[in-house]
Amino acid sequence: MQKITPFLWFDGKAEEAMNFYTSIFKNSKIGRITRYGDAGPGPKGAVMSGTFQLDGQEFMALNGGPQFKFTEAISFFVNCETQEEVDELWEKLSAGGQKSRCGWLKDKYGLSWQIIPSALGKMLGDKDPEKSQRVMKAMLQMDKIDIRRLQEAHETR
Repeated sequence: MQKITPFLWFDGKAEEAMNFYTSIFKNSKIGRITRYGDAGPGPKGAVMSGTFQLDGQEFMALNGGPQFKFTEAISFFVNCETQEEVDELWEKLSAGGQKSRCGWLKDKYGLSWQIIPSALGKMLGDKDPEKSQRVMKAMLQMDKIDIRRLQEAHETR
């Protein structure tokens, strides 16, 4: 078991969310599921908590009720190697949710994700400040990150 595990609080949709997330990411699976018994506080048989892995990263989910919601203050940063991976994750994770700027989206559960190509960090870290600034300017105009447009901004004078 990893030392630090993200713990996600849902309002009755933990099992649905675990199934949704594990259907999107490779090397993913649902682990242990704990259900409420006669003592409650949830309905007998309903999921209380569960564990799941997304691309080998362990998570925990809880059906904790309506008291707390996700905010953009916490997001999951997904490092993508290709435009195809960016496109696929962007569309699947944002389905029923909300697309935003600079690679950010909220899924249908309100959880924030950053779908970011690794090429962006490399170009932003270029030793030539003019190149990195052109990439930053291009990225700030995007919703879903487009690697080709970043490369054009990087190389254009």
